Amino acid sequence: LSGSLMSLYSDGELGRVPVRGCVQFSLRYEPAARELQVHVVRCRELAEAKKQRSDPYIKTYLLPDKSNRSKRKTTVRKRSLDPIFNETLKYKLEKPELQCRTLNLSVWHHDSLGRNLFLGEVEIPLGAWDWANTRALKFIPAGSEGSGMPPTGELHIWVKDAQGLIPLHGSTVDAFVQCYVLPDDSKASRQKTRVVKRSLSPLFNHTMVYDGFQAKDLAEACAEFTLWHHEAFSKRLLGGLRLSLGTGSSYGLPVGWMDSTPEERAVWGRLLQEPGQWVDALLPLRT
Repeated sequence: LSGSLMSLYSDGELGRVPVRGCVQFSLRYEPAARELQVHVVRCRELAEAKKQRSDPYIKTYLLPDKSNRSKRKTTVRKRSLDPIFNETLKYKLEKPELQCRTLNLSVWHHDSLGRNLFLGEVEIPLGAWDWANTRALKFIPAGSEGSGMPPTGELHIWVKDAQGLIPLHGSTVDAFVQCYVLPDDSKASRQKTRVVKRSLSPLFNHTMVYDGFQAKDLAEACAEFTLWHHEAFSKRLLGGLRLSLGTGSSYGLPVGWMDSTPEERAVWGRLLQEPGQWVDALLPLRT
């Protein structure tokens, strides 16, 4: 989670739009694919480019290469100062090459009728990056990331992978993970990973962010994860898990989904005890 800086590519645009806000992302190097994966999660509190709105997208370069070969872009998120991207930008290179590379990540307002406007950027020297940071669950209390940021608490969930799945009909699985933070079971609460096809150990590497939380709310909440096999016109449930305190009730009302196992309760308890810290867990699926 990092604040914005001046731009390497926007000398003519500096000052046109105030630079403010932050961008959240994660970095991973995948040895099997010889690939750097830049997972862009979201931005917060971007400046307004035009008439109380911005249509932001994110662009990256792997410096010192400033050519189009090095450029990657996310899709545009229209009319949002707090856009959620959840996209992975990929670079093919050997890991030793990262020692002398710098990731330039910039945020822009897309203007279909004129020049795109610069909203801010960060630069990350990859030679100093901690590649061992692969934690998967974190609660950020309100205001802990700086002055007024985030304004409410946030639950960050990094769904990394699944392991040892059972093949269907003698083949493999086309898997994805779906998440709700109960008691909110509305469409707004539902977040999903991409579908990973033909794998019994699918790698998702997908970050989900839920805001509007205080620590006391997490004690009454349950993060429900379900793993599904994707088919052309349907989906099949393969199993799931529920992270909560397992009290059997939420806000004083009995509920069936507060039924976490001892292992699951231990993970949620660590989350409440260690705000601002990643909590890692590998848990068995249940029916």
